[in-house]
Amino acid sequence: MEVLGIDVGGSGIKGAMVHMETGEMLTERFRIPTPKSRKPDEMAEVIAKIVKHFDYKGPVGCGFPSVIKKGICKSKGNLHKSWKGMDVEALFEKATGMDFTVINDADAAGYAMMNYGIGKDMQGFVVMITIGTGLGSGAFLDGRLIPNFELGQIPYKKYDKIESWAAASAKEREGLSYKKWGKRFNKFLKYVELIVAPDTIVLGGGTSKDFDQYKKYITVDTPVIPAGLQNHAGIIGAATACLVCHPELNEG
Repeated sequence: MEVLGIDVGGSGIKGAMVHMETGEMLTERFRIPTPKSRKPDEMAEVIAKIVKHFDYKGPVGCGFPSVIKKGICKSKGNLHKSWKGMDVEALFEKATGMDFTVINDADAAGYAMMNYGIGKDMQGFVVMITIGTGLGSGAFLDGRLIPNFELGQIPYKKYDKIESWAAASAKEREGLSYKKWGKRFNKFLKYVELIVAPDTIVLGGGTSKDFDQYKKYITVDTPVIPAGLQNHAGIIGAATACLVCHPELNEG
C-alpha cells in the first residue's frame, strides 16, 4: 500500500509517497516553504498544493508541530496563536477533499524510527528528540506510543520554553558554534533524563545528521544515538500513522 505522508514544520512543509510495507519513500520529497504568517488558511493552501502535486487520492498522514488530540490542536507551538483549538484534520480535509490523520510531528518521526529505523524491536522506554525549529519529543514504551510528550515546552530561565534556548533555530539565530550549542542541548537532555529517566534517547531532525560535530558535549548517562532517517522520518512516520490509527485501511 502507498500512502502520502506530509511533515509540517516551522520553515517548510514537505510531502512524499511512502511504501507502507517497507517504509521506503517512493518519490522525491516535495517541499514548499511554510507561509510567514503561519496561519491556518495559508498553511491549508500549502497542504492542498502538496496533495495536488502528487495527484493523490486516498488517506493522508500528517505530522504537525503541536499537541494534537483527536485531530484538535491544543497549543500553538511555534505557529500562529489562531491554531489553538483548531480542528486540523477537518481544516485539511476541507482544503483537499481527502481523509487526514494528523498527529504530533515528533510522534510521527518516532513511528518511523520504531517501525522502520534504528528503534525497530527496541524495548524499554525510548524517547525520540527531533531537533529543528523547536525540540519535539516522541515517547515509546516497549514500542507503544505515549502521545504528545512535549518535553521541549519545559520552562527555562527567562525563556517561556527551553526549546527557544536549545533548538537548532537558536543555534542559527545566535550564530552558536557546535560547542556552545551542544552544551545547551546537553542541558536539555539532562532535564529529560532527570524528569522521565528513559532507557534510550534517539535524535531526529536535520541536526541529527551532524551528531559527530557535537556528540562529545553530550554527557548524560542515557545512551544517545542518531535516528539515521533524518529529515525523512517525519514524512515516513506521518504515513505510518494512517495505518496505526486506522488499521482497517490494511484490510484486504
